[in-house]
Amino acid sequence: MREEDDGSAAAGRIRGGDRAAFDAFFAAHYRELARFAYLLTGEHHAADDVTAEALAEAWKNWPRVAGADRPLAYVRRIVANLAADRTARLVRERRNWRLWSAGRSEHADSPDADAAVDLGRALLRIPARKRACVVLRYYYGLSEQETAATLGIAVGTVKSQSARGLQELAQQLRGSRAAAAEVRDAGRRPTPEGATR
Repeated sequence: MREEDDGSAAAGRIRGGDRAAFDAFFAAHYRELARFAYLLTGEHHAADDVTAEALAEAWKNWPRVAGADRPLAYVRRIVANLAADRTARLVRERRNWRLWSAGRSEHADSPDADAAVDLGRALLRIPARKRACVVLRYYYGLSEQETAATLGIAVGTVKSQSARGLQELAQQLRGSRAAAAEVRDAGRRPTPEGATR
C-alpha cells in the first residue's frame, strides 16, 4: 500500500510539471493558434471551438506533444485536421455552398475590409489542404519544410498544393472588390527604373 502511495505522489509531481509546461505553451501560442483556426474556418466561434479542442487534445497527449521536435507544429497539425474535419462535416450537412456562406457579414470598418472579406471568402472556397498550405506559407511565413512538417505531408505536396491554392484564390478574386482595388492601385505604383508594365 505504501509503494502505491509513493507512486501516486511521484505521478502527481510529474503531471504538475507537465501542467506548468502546458500552461506556458498555452500562454505563448493560444492567440496564434486561434488566428490560424480562424483563417481555416472563417468564423470566430468555429475557430474558438477548434482551438479549444486542439489544445484539449494537446493536453491529453502532452508528453508526446512536448517531446516532439516542434511542439507548435504538432499542435498546428491538430488545428488543421480539426478545421478540415469541421469543414467536411458542414459541407455534408448543408450540401450547398451558398447556404454555408449566406450568413457571413459584409460589414466593413476600414478601407481594406472589402479586400479582407473577399480574401476570406475566397480562402473558404478552396479545399482544406490547399487552404492550410496557403495560410501557413503566406500568412505565417513558414518554409515549405516547416509547412510539410506541420501538416504531416511531403514538401512536394506543399509546393503543389500552395501553387494550386494560389491559382484558385486568384480565380476566386477575379472580378472581386479586392481585384478591382489591386488593378486601381497598380496604376498608381511607380515602376522600377527600366521596368515595363
